[in-house]
Amino acid sequence: MKRALVTGGSGAIGAAIAHRLAAAGHHVYVHAYSQPARAQAVAASITAHGGSAEAIQFDITDARSTEAALSILLQSGPVQILVNNAGIHDDAPLPGMRHEQWSRVIDVSLNGFFNTTQPLLMPMIRTRWGRIINISSVTAVMGNRGQSNYAAAKAGLHGATRTLALELASRGITVNTVAPGIIATPATETVFPREVVDRIVPMKRAGTPEEVAAAVAFLASGEAGYISGQILNVNGAMA
Repeated sequence: MKRALVTGGSGAIGAAIAHRLAAAGHHVYVHAYSQPARAQAVAASITAHGGSAEAIQFDITDARSTEAALSILLQSGPVQILVNNAGIHDDAPLPGMRHEQWSRVIDVSLNGFFNTTQPLLMPMIRTRWGRIINISSVTAVMGNRGQSNYAAAKAGLHGATRTLALELASRGITVNTVAPGIIATPATETVFPREVVDRIVPMKRAGTPEEVAAAVAFLASGEAGYISGQILNVNGAMA
């Protein structure tokens, strides 16, 4: 049984990923920071369905506390599957964007990737097997008005993915990015009404968290061992 960590596991996409990885036979750490009760509920749901999971709480923007939390987790063994899913929105057109809006989004989505990934690498390398999957966004590929901070943070993950894939290629570790488009979650229902989805998504529907989770689960599997440094768009054929 491999051990997997899903950051931002309390949200709709993170929960779907956690459930899918648990169904594949992995022990899943469901991470949250501001919503620990929701992460606990996800872990409880997984165990109720026969899987293995537990909730874990730390602030990925705080390097020291993240390292401390991960060092405790690593006492039980290496984490060989890491899904960097945590991210936040704080939208505004760039001319009116506050410095705090820019830095906070970058801090969670990009600095959080480093703070979480770096401490896990050497234990993973020693096993000579690992899967790192970063969750990006169609915004990083196409851009979106009012989201320059979010697009910059997620596009930064694309460069980090390609570089880390090269660094770890000889160690049996793959690094990939999944970039979802419009996914049906409570957070997107009011932002993207049906008429907007029909206009901008060629498939004329929003995706589901389970469809994103399926892509992640494949990249986390042994079958995807020769796929690395890639960006997999899960967006209903958006350009």
